[in-house]
Amino acid sequence: MGFIWWIIVGAVAGWLAGNLMRGGGFGFLVNLLVGIIGGVLGGWVFGLLGISTGDGVIGSLITALVGAVLLLWIISLFKRNR
Repeated sequence: MGFIWWIIVGAVAGWLAGNLMRGGGFGFLVNLLVGIIGGVLGGWVFGLLGISTGDGVIGSLITALVGAVLLLWIISLFKRNR
């Protein structure tokens, strides 16, 4: 059941990040991808900083949300330069 939770947490984190970073998200599939990639990115960044959010769903959601917002911010930097 862990994989299903990753998908649910990724979709929610991607949707929240899309709403926080200007607008209403990008649709379910893109939100899902942003959330999952954001979860990996957030886990990596939190690991570098020595931050632990715990093993629960809330900790995973926070990690994925921070990573997804960071990912959307990085993408926006590249879009502005064009």
